[in-house]
Amino acid sequence: MSLKTSNLPFKQRVEHEVHNLIMRKAVVKAQETIGANRQRMVDELGHWEEWRDLAKQIRNHVLANLDAYLYQLSEKVLANGGHVYFAETAEQAAEYIRQVALAKKAKKIVKSKSMVTEEIGLNDVLQKEGMQVIETDLGEYLLQISGDKPSHIVVPAIHKDRHQIRKDLHEKLGYQGEETPEDMTRFVRQRIRQDFLEADIGISGCNFAVAETGSCCLVTNEGNLRLATTLPKTHIAVMGMERIAPTFKEVDVLITMLARSAVGAKLTGYNTWLTGPRLAGETDGPEDFHLVIVDNGRSDILASEFKEVLRCIRCGACLNTCPAYRQIGGHGYGSIYPGPIGAVISPLLGGYDEFKELPYACSLCNACNSVCPVRIPLAQLINRHREKMVELGKTPKLEQLSIFGFATANAHPYLWKTGVNLGAKFLAKFIKQGKSPVAFGALAEWTKARDLPQADGESFRQWFNNRGNK
Repeated sequence: MSLKTSNLPFKQRVEHEVHNLIMRKAVVKAQETIGANRQRMVDELGHWEEWRDLAKQIRNHVLANLDAYLYQLSEKVLANGGHVYFAETAEQAAEYIRQVALAKKAKKIVKSKSMVTEEIGLNDVLQKEGMQVIETDLGEYLLQISGDKPSHIVVPAIHKDRHQIRKDLHEKLGYQGEETPEDMTRFVRQRIRQDFLEADIGISGCNFAVAETGSCCLVTNEGNLRLATTLPKTHIAVMGMERIAPTFKEVDVLITMLARSAVGAKLTGYNTWLTGPRLAGETDGPEDFHLVIVDNGRSDILASEFKEVLRCIRCGACLNTCPAYRQIGGHGYGSIYPGPIGAVISPLLGGYDEFKELPYACSLCNACNSVCPVRIPLAQLINRHREKMVELGKTPKLEQLSIFGFATANAHPYLWKTGVNLGAKFLAKFIKQGKSPVAFGALAEWTKARDLPQADGESFRQWFNNRGNK
């Protein structure tokens, strides 16, 4: 399992994305459009801060009683005629689904959009067995045919414009039509309709599982999910273990917050409720239902100081307001979870060695905190990651030496005074027209877009003493 979407070093990814003008234009437009729509929906709902408090309380209650709700959910799914598998790791989750697919002799599998299946690397596992896996969400499908990766939690192809999409459809699938969204969508719909009819297995995520009834709540905007979960004989739903609501009453609150925060709508186009396999006398639905509940480090997060991040309902609102995400897009983060939520959760799931740079892809402006519908203190958790990496010795050696030198001088007044006085004289000769003749590390990055202040050769204490009598 790997959350990584790129093997390039962080700075190379950022450098590439900063110069990706198509991506930046597309992301700016999406952020402004979704942001404006979201604000209208927030204003229309009214008492928004109280709704946020309520959503936070619901999610905190679930996390505090997660073991009981997981037990209740699993018992209800079994009573409804389904199967439940608890996967401690990503590998276990993918292996269970592989075994089910092999037992069904599956050749073709249709999938609706699911972040947790991306997290466990499911497509690669199934494709290695010779199975055809088809993403049926429009954005995911377009990325799949072009060999690209999602760059947003809710809008996976946010980084592409219609010209690129039309080019991909033409080169990969022989599309000859116009580059209007309507024509291209119609072309894709016609291509994958037969796939739904031929698929042996349908795989979905699970926005919320209702513990009281054993139901899966699935929120989409296209309707492809209903075809993927009802036409194949087997439906497999995959969910992170924290994505539970006690009853439909709580789900009502959560999907109200989800739709408004994610895309600026009262409700998404399709809210689907699935409860087990098809029963005797019913004509619709799968004959076999499997719910795969994935831990993959979530238990460790729940027991840690970062447990608040498990309140996340994957709305993507933090991405839609983040200034850093606006500049580097999702691919700059190199994780399937980008943006502020990714900067918190990717190091927790994938480790600091893989994602130590992500907490620094943030200005700590707190914009994400202000829009999160469940009040996750993302900026504070990002800052705590930085502190922990210092404590664990994960920061660069040069940075550690610099901080050690600063702390030593700061603890000895004579060293501090001497260093400041010499430094003022040195910098006055060293800096010319706002530039340094030698630039490396953070100094080089900082001066790419800024001039250094011109020193006059005096430290502040010298300046103050020289003017004290005046």
